[in-house]
Amino acid sequence: MKRLPELDPDVDSEDSGSEPDLTANTIGSLPISAYDNYPHIGYDIDGRRIMRPATSSALDALLDQIELPEGYTGLLDPQTGAPLTLSRDELELLQKLQSNAPPTTENIYADTIEFFTHEKELMPLSAAPEPKRRFVPSKHEAKRVMKLVRAIRAGRIVPNPPKVDPDEDQTPLYDVWAEETPADFGVMHMPAPKLPPPTHELSYNPPPEYDVPRYGALRKVPAYADGVKERFERCLDLYLAPRALKQKLNIDPESLLPKLPSPQDLRPFPCHLSLTYIPDTQTRIRSVAIDNRGIWLAAGCDDGLRVFELSTGRQVRKYAYSDPVDALQWNPVRPILALASGNSVYIVAPDICTKESVIANPKSASAEPSNDTPITDWVIEDQTVEIRTKLQVRQVDWHRKGDYLLSSSSNQSGQAVLIHQLSAQSSQAPFRRSRGLVQDAHFHPSAPVIFVMTQRYIRVYDLASGILTHKLLPGARWLARMAVHRSGQHVLAVSYDRRTVWHDLELGQTPYKTLRYHQKAIRDVGFHQNYPLFATASDDGTANVFHAEVYDDDSKSPLLVPLKSLKSHSIQNSLGVLGLTWHPREPWLVTCGADGTAKLWTA
Repeated sequence: MKRLPELDPDVDSEDSGSEPDLTANTIGSLPISAYDNYPHIGYDIDGRRIMRPATSSALDALLDQIELPEGYTGLLDPQTGAPLTLSRDELELLQKLQSNAPPTTENIYADTIEFFTHEKELMPLSAAPEPKRRFVPSKHEAKRVMKLVRAIRAGRIVPNPPKVDPDEDQTPLYDVWAEETPADFGVMHMPAPKLPPPTHELSYNPPPEYDVPRYGALRKVPAYADGVKERFERCLDLYLAPRALKQKLNIDPESLLPKLPSPQDLRPFPCHLSLTYIPDTQTRIRSVAIDNRGIWLAAGCDDGLRVFELSTGRQVRKYAYSDPVDALQWNPVRPILALASGNSVYIVAPDICTKESVIANPKSASAEPSNDTPITDWVIEDQTVEIRTKLQVRQVDWHRKGDYLLSSSSNQSGQAVLIHQLSAQSSQAPFRRSRGLVQDAHFHPSAPVIFVMTQRYIRVYDLASGILTHKLLPGARWLARMAVHRSGQHVLAVSYDRRTVWHDLELGQTPYKTLRYHQKAIRDVGFHQNYPLFATASDDGTANVFHAEVYDDDSKSPLLVPLKSLKSHSIQNSLGVLGLTWHPREPWLVTCGADGTAKLWTA
């Protein structure tokens, strides 16, 4: 019966190329010399003997050497005693080793394809366009980097941590007193605070108003009854309240001040008195204004209007009014002047400036505006237009196009702020009522917006939509005047409690900076149209000039630097400088005061 081979559960029958050798020696690594005296050489897996293979005769060995079979080596396997043969792969490997050839079939010295050579290529190796992601910062990488930065700041990630040997102890021992040096504290004695000096009641000879027993001599004064008690309380206070050294901070006060540029580097600005304008009669000058050409100076006085020649100081015209002229301003387009006197707004065209009428096509004096209940009366003459209102007018302001005029009155009614149109000869009230006492009102330099300043607040209204856009909180008790920067984003307000408040509309409701450089109430403030300058007028008789640099970059805050304090006018009846105005092109300043003069300050 034919014997079948044993089944191996770890070997797949399909993977086996041929049947296993039944005579394979399975004795392992035991020395074969142990079976030299036996006919077998070991045992198989079933415990049966493996017989020693028969040895060939000398004739067979000679024939084998003559006719070499494939894989012949002439060696015997010491484990099985059978001839040791080599496979085809083993023979090829031996031949390669003898010829110093690489053992693999791959050609390691194959010819390379030179994609990049020393020769200049005229065409690109790859015609694919550059992707946009190579030129745009990666948002995903930015998020990952910021995540790592936050983790490093929070301490969750420690960059380049020191390497720690796990075999070493993590709690090293150190000498507590190794680096201790004796500190010299000096003299530790601290004197006790002194007792307050004795009063009159402790005197043995007090003044007569003190009703205490009187003694003729100090030796007759008896012992103090509370002496022991007071000494005990004194010792108790010193014991229970130990004294301590107070470390004083050695800080230079100059280092706490902001670093500002030198005023010498910010020239030009007005600093020299050049001319003094004196009216023909002794009167108080309340307001001044310079026309757009810089030739004429208008001064509003208690008894009327004066017009001076700016360069010479000569008075050329005089207009009398029954009420003081509180405010005036030249038209930005035409050579006409608007002034506030009493309950009326006068629009005057001085004959020295123009020969034309104030209104090109004047209506009749009895003509009324289009609304049914007019809030103003227009009285038109050849060179003057009078707009009569129901309230006393305090301030006037022209629109940049020169056709609209804004007037404000210190009242809470709906007619406290009025807008007058010169071409249509009409007036309108943009608000039904006023929230507080109106102190001043201005047009926006370039947008349909008006600024209304009450006693404590500044409100910004959009005329196109009729809504409130900003409400500024200067923090002053009583605001006096305000000025709007030519950019329209900055508002400067002064108050009677000596404050100058700078507001940035983009920074919120609170002031950007509050300045206190005057000793008394501030009356007026104004920006220069071309130079980064503004000035304030106060009742202390001075006018302060400041440098105000507003940057186009929104990330930079405005730079405010005090330049010069002009001691221009004398104080009369607790009133000093009442008004000021800037030259339209030059860095010149004109101030007016209660002493009845107006002064020109040049650089």
